[in-house]
Amino acid sequence: MNTKVLLIDDHPLFRKGVAQLIEADPEFELVGECGDGARGVELALALRPDVVLIDLNMKPMSGLQVLRAIKAEAMSCRCLVLTVSDDERDVLEAMRAGADGYLLKSLEPEDLCQRVKQAACGAMVLEQNVAGLLTHALNSAPAPLLGELTERESETLGLLATGRSNKEIARILGIADATVKVHIKNLLRKLNLKSRLEAAVWALNHLRGEHGIAAAPQAPAATGRPSTASDRC
Repeated sequence: MNTKVLLIDDHPLFRKGVAQLIEADPEFELVGECGDGARGVELALALRPDVVLIDLNMKPMSGLQVLRAIKAEAMSCRCLVLTVSDDERDVLEAMRAGADGYLLKSLEPEDLCQRVKQAACGAMVLEQNVAGLLTHALNSAPAPLLGELTERESETLGLLATGRSNKEIARILGIADATVKVHIKNLLRKLNLKSRLEAAVWALNHLRGEHGIAAAPQAPAATGRPSTASDRC
């Protein structure tokens, strides 16, 4: 199955350009596009996309409000902020609102498509300079108390750092999805972090090779049949 993409951006020319880019890639299906935040939330609920691209600076409903509204519905879609802003405050607010990635509109077209594919497979999606901003902000905060984590919470943190979804973490650890959510909630509280992406970035910068950080997932073996979206992940 192709990756279903919804595009929410109030700049018509930019939105049409990205829409054409998405439609030109055979791995994508553009299921909807709009220039209004409230309408975007309605489309997300109705169309159930795999990935939603959200402009940050929209009116009257901002990209952050759209992001929070979609996340409040506990949908499985990946939400990527696509914006012109590289302000540290905007990055932090988006991450804490539950964004699964933060991309700048200056990104090359082929790189944008690649980032969307990575996000659809459960990876964190951050441009290098944006990741640097987030790392700086996290390093400026009080040091998290890693020793307070249980063994299972540490394992969960390590898998978050590799971009695994809740379902993947549950399968790897042999536990229920609901239990994974509890572990994530507890480790965020103990580490004084606001989102799973913040936790993943913090882990990548502080714990590589320590505390059970999991190895990067291996590419799937060839199956001798046409690839699907899940195969590519």
